[in-house]
Amino acid sequence: MKFRGRVFKYGDNVDTDVIIPARYLNNPEPEILAQHCMEDIDKEFVKKVKKGDIIVAGRNFGSGSSREHAPLSIKTAGVSCVIAESFARIFYRNAINIGLPILISKEASHNIEDGSEIEIDLDNGIIKDLKNNKEYYSEKYPKFLQEIISSGGLIEKIKKEVTQ
Repeated sequence: MKFRGRVFKYGDNVDTDVIIPARYLNNPEPEILAQHCMEDIDKEFVKKVKKGDIIVAGRNFGSGSSREHAPLSIKTAGVSCVIAESFARIFYRNAINIGLPILISKEASHNIEDGSEIEIDLDNGIIKDLKNNKEYYSEKYPKFLQEIISSGGLIEKIKKEVTQ
């Protein structure tokens, strides 16, 4: 899988309450959640983000509560992938479960700038900064995780297996 998009850059410890504020959790519709994605840290995010864009952040992205709403709001807002130096474990698992690719790359996290255009080769763990013509690397997903992501998430993968 390959992605290409503009970068929205954030710092360390972006928690789930910042990704999707708790005041919006009374509505479970992904489209409604996406309208409020990142608004407490970046009021313009939902106005500027386009399908395929990418979030790059620092350490401990997605810390806080275990709510699945956080990665769901990011994915539904149009973000194709999140790159960070590290992720909270429950956010990592929730992102995979809904089919949102996330990559761990300290070098990319530190060096890619806000607004840069980047290209991601998920199958090979390559992140290319087109602005600076530099490549960064992330561990490749094991085959079973690649299948979950390419299916659109764990539930979609199971549905496909059941109907085959």
